[in-house]
Parts: sequence; C-alpha cells; structure tokens
Amino acid sequence: MYQLSIICDSPARSEDIRRPLAGMFDVQFVSLNDIQSVSPEQYTIFDIDLIDADRLLATKVKEWLQRKPRDGKVIFIIDETSRLEAVRAHALGAADVAHRPIDGKIILSKFWGDLSSLASSQSEPVTGKTEAVTSASEALQNIFSSACLGGSLNPNMINAASEPILRHIEAEGLASWIDIVRKHHSQTYQHSLLVTGIAVAFGRHLGASQKDRERLSFAGMLHDIGKARIPLAILEKPAPLNKSELAVMREHPQFGFEVLKSPTGLDKEMVDMVVHHHEYLDGSGYPHRIQGNEISDLVRMITISDIFGALIERRSYSPAISAEAAYQALLDMGPKLDKDLVREFRFASHLRLKE
Repeated sequence: MYQLSIICDSPARSEDIRRPLAGMFDVQFVSLNDIQSVSPEQYTIFDIDLIDADRLLATKVKEWLQRKPRDGKVIFIIDETSRLEAVRAHALGAADVAHRPIDGKIILSKFWGDLSSLASSQSEPVTGKTEAVTSASEALQNIFSSACLGGSLNPNMINAASEPILRHIEAEGLASWIDIVRKHHSQTYQHSLLVTGIAVAFGRHLGASQKDRERLSFAGMLHDIGKARIPLAILEKPAPLNKSELAVMREHPQFGFEVLKSPTGLDKEMVDMVVHHHEYLDGSGYPHRIQGNEISDLVRMITISDIFGALIERRSYSPAISAEAAYQALLDMGPKLDKDLVREFRFASHLRLKE
C-alpha cells in the first residue's frame, strides 16, 4: 500500500482528507511543528494556512519538501478562489493543488493520473464498433473506476459483457478479436481485452462449458484490477519501464487483493486468479512465490493467456511479435508453466495476425 503523509494544522480537516482516501493509502498524520522529525513519504498532502504563514515556517516546509523522494508528489489544499494560496503553494514545492471540499477522485487523479483517459481518446476511435468490444470496454471502465475509488464492483456488468465476447470468438475467431482490440489506444485496456479473448478461446479449445467460458471471460477482465492503483505515467509509459517503475508495476497483484479483500460476492478462485496470475510452477513468480499444486488450473490458464497477450500486444515503442514466436516463448519457459496446458495452447501458434 502506498504511504501518504497528511500535514495539517487542524485535526478536523485532517480527517476530512483521510476519509475519502481510506483504504487507498497507509496514512500518517504529521503535525506541522513536527515535520523535521519525519521523512517525506512518496505522497504528501498539506492543508495549512498559506496566507498568514511566517517566513520561518515557509522555509521549514520548503526545506522539508526538498527531502522528498525523487518521484514524490505533493498536493496543497487551498480555497478555490485564492490565487495567492495557489502561488505560495507552488513556490513551496507543490506538484499541484486541490480545492475544498475534498474530492477523493480529484486527489487520486492528481497523484496517479486520470484513469478515464484509458477508456477513450479524442484523437482516434477506441477500437471498433463491435458489440463485444464496446461492452467489454465499458466493463473494464467500471472495474478500474471501482478499484481506484474504492467503489463497489459491478459483477453483473462484467457477466453481461461475457456473452457478446463469447459470440464474437465463436463466430469470428480469436484472430479477429486480437486484430480489433490491438487498435485500442490504451496499452492497459488493450492487454486486458487481449487476455480476455485469449482465455475464452483457450477454454473453448479445451471443450469448456459455456458457464466455464463465461468465468474465464470474467477472470480475463478482472485479473489486472490492481493496475488501477498504478500511476498512469507508469501504466501507460510509451517506453520500457526502468527498474524502479518495474518494482511498482509488480505490486499490482497485491493491489488487486487489497481491492477485493472486502466482501464483493466473488468466488475465492477469482480472487486467487487476481493475486496469483504472475506465479510460476517452479516458485519463481510473484508476489508469494507459491508453486506446483498451490496454483489452480484457472490461474495456470490465465497466466498462459496473460503472457501470450503481453507478447503479441502492440506498443508504441516496439512492434508486436508473431503468434508463432509468442508460442515459442511459452515453450521456452519450460517448468515455469504447465507443460500440458502449454501443449494444448499450441492452437494459438497457428493464428495469422495483421501486422
């Protein structure tokens, strides 16, 4: 969980800030007089008197903020009508300002970026006009919004999106689905849609029932729910991630667990899939390094679909590889993956995808 420091000169206002962010951050309250005794966290919110603050206080705050982590974000809470407060906040080191009353959605968008930008782009169409893609994209938007803001997940919408996806795969085939969703402007949504279609087609190839294929579709859309709490600058970075960014990205299974740990009505195996889809049979995965029989069949299938989807997706900084090359990469992973399932997955290596 991310660390958040709230520096405020009023306990009541501190609580007003904490309340809409509950469950999103590990919060520490710091008195303005005590800031020199603690180190700045990655995220900091100041709600202090910027109008009557003396020069000594301003110097103390500015010096303290100079110690913040390189990627640390600082927001000052100000009155919407006060231009003077805005100027002084930025002079002290604010990355941004937010206005009273506190809106949790706005605070999170300033820290992490606006997740609504994942859903659509003004410069290009989302993907296509198919019913399956439209309903799946709407379901993903609901999933990510709920995860980011702590709202309730809407399983009915996710279930409703499964039927047109299944129909599309049945009628048009997996290659058609992949060719459509690889046009999505959002790398995050593109990946989730790819994994969903691949998992459904995998289940169909294995002779899974309609109900089980619906569950695989649900699992595909839900598996990366934790990415809703990854800063957008990392999530949609148009270049390879560096070491520190990769470390943040690897937190998304645990973030997913935190999203789903409150009562949601989801099957335990769905939560298991969210938390463990990056685990490998040889124990070299993350976050818990489980292995062998500790990893369920559903998780094994989603893991294969997830890896294959990541390999064939289009990125702005690198071309997609062929389905044949992606399947060979699965084979090369050897004992990390279920060899029987990988063998059954070989149908995917015969896909002919548009470049």
